[in-house]
Amino acid sequence: MVSTDNKQNNNKNTNNMAEENKFADSFLDFSNIPGSMDELLASAQSTNAFTKGKIVAGTVVAKRPDGALVDIGYKAEGFVPAGEFLKFDEVAVGDKIDVYLEEIENRNNMPELSLEKANSIKAWNRITTEYGEGYVVKGFMRHRVKGGIMVDVEGFPAFLPGSQLDVGPVHNMDDYIGKEFDVKIIKINQDRRNIVVSRRELLEESLRESRSKLLSEMKVDDLRKGVVKNITDFGAFIDLGGVDGLLHITDISWGRISHPSEVLSVGQELEVVIIGIDKEKERVSLGLKQKTRNPWDDVVAKYPKGSKIKGRVVNIMPYGAFVEIETGVEGLIHVSEMSWTKRISKASDVLSIGDEVEAVVLDIDRDSRKISLGLRQKERNPWEVLAEKYPVGRRIKGKVRNMTSYGAFVEIENDIDGMIHVSDMSWTRKINNPNEVLKPGMEVEAVILDINPEQQRISLGLKQAENDPWANIDELYKVGDIVKGKVTKIAQFGAFVELSNKIDGLIHISQLSRDHVDKVKDVLNVGDEVEARVIKVDNDERRIGLSIKAVGENFSPEDLKAAEEEYTAALKPGEAMVDMGEVFSNESLAGLKLD
Repeated sequence: MVSTDNKQNNNKNTNNMAEENKFADSFLDFSNIPGSMDELLASAQSTNAFTKGKIVAGTVVAKRPDGALVDIGYKAEGFVPAGEFLKFDEVAVGDKIDVYLEEIENRNNMPELSLEKANSIKAWNRITTEYGEGYVVKGFMRHRVKGGIMVDVEGFPAFLPGSQLDVGPVHNMDDYIGKEFDVKIIKINQDRRNIVVSRRELLEESLRESRSKLLSEMKVDDLRKGVVKNITDFGAFIDLGGVDGLLHITDISWGRISHPSEVLSVGQELEVVIIGIDKEKERVSLGLKQKTRNPWDDVVAKYPKGSKIKGRVVNIMPYGAFVEIETGVEGLIHVSEMSWTKRISKASDVLSIGDEVEAVVLDIDRDSRKISLGLRQKERNPWEVLAEKYPVGRRIKGKVRNMTSYGAFVEIENDIDGMIHVSDMSWTRKINNPNEVLKPGMEVEAVILDINPEQQRISLGLKQAENDPWANIDELYKVGDIVKGKVTKIAQFGAFVELSNKIDGLIHISQLSRDHVDKVKDVLNVGDEVEARVIKVDNDERRIGLSIKAVGENFSPEDLKAAEEEYTAALKPGEAMVDMGEVFSNESLAGLKLD
């Protein structure tokens, strides 16, 4: 697998090489040498042709520290500097060499010779006639120049661009000076007589061959040794000796890691498992965790349902906390499993990363690699304990903790609340809102009506803590009785009067006066004490009808029956019970016009 860095380097090297080639064209220019290469080489065959600009044969007759004296058959020897010899330490007196005659006589009356130019001319001819572009030759790294290295190729100074020196980035080209490598001729400029070579192309060809061979030998599940070449957010590239394989972050460890650098470092040697091969795309997928047994294989046996485990919190999400039970095995404690009695909205309100916790295994799905854990299950369900402690019918005392539109919640014990529904607040009155009867902080006595531990629900009754006055209503109130009470509510159709035993009676508007009454408030107000006669007791509907105009000393049974019939006829369905749309409290009456 070729990494992204390599692709970027290839593009960069292509651009660099174009610039380097321009430099080579201007630096290596032998076009000013007079005569053709063939003529120059032919001149070397005749020792008597002492013509300036020709190649002549010579013999080393003396060796000095700074160079050698060479006899070309002229009246005086010429001097060749040591730097022009490729390996001057191996030069010996008597060696036969060809030299280029720069001048027949210089100011010292000696022929001026150049071994370097003679070698270059001969090498140029050989390279252009026998080798050509694409040929592989030996190259000796002579010295650095701008953009690359000058390489001696059989005596010819060729240019090796820095981008063609190696397959990877070269940090110091001086490390290559003085060494000999195989290089490939990639450009010959006949006009300027210069040559550009590449070592990189040979290395890449070799790598392609070794990569192809290595890929053919690889098999899935093989163990291979490699070196960490590069690390990214999603994994690491491992050099397997010519082929790069990708070790994805998910295949580094059975446990949770957030970045490959937590486990790996560049240059690290390690053994990996081949888990996938794509020979066509030359991609290899590697695994490190696969060298060890998958811990999920035996989690069911190790952690049966109901067993207790100990672990460390490694990650927290709003919906729960992940607990590492062992390397590679994590379980989730959902917020709903953190407390029996408290409503947990965020897991971070209870746990923090790094906390050591004990939890109970609730469920295991090995295929999906999921373990459900419970924190609250370490203790017995308090709702079950409460059900045993408080059977149905048991009286309890508690404070009202909060209210809703449909009831009130009363604390029983250990942050467990029971609810009193508005329908269970009074035997005699229709309660539309719990604040008509209760207030937060008020201590009340109630009766357990029902306990459901599974749904974590307790139903309480306020009225059940008292006797139902309607159970003996016939003894309390009889038709014809004169009673007294206080006006508690006023409706368009009449006034409700609270009698003894918290029983309400209704004085219909038709029973307020012998005279016609248009509005109830013209006769009565909330809080007024009134005296009225009972004209009707309805046990089935739990209704008591009252009449003010029936109060009189000479009220006969016939009058009473007539009053009852008048009351019944005037009463519309539902008017005998309190309704939110029809009843107004004393506070709401202020400034309110009743039609």
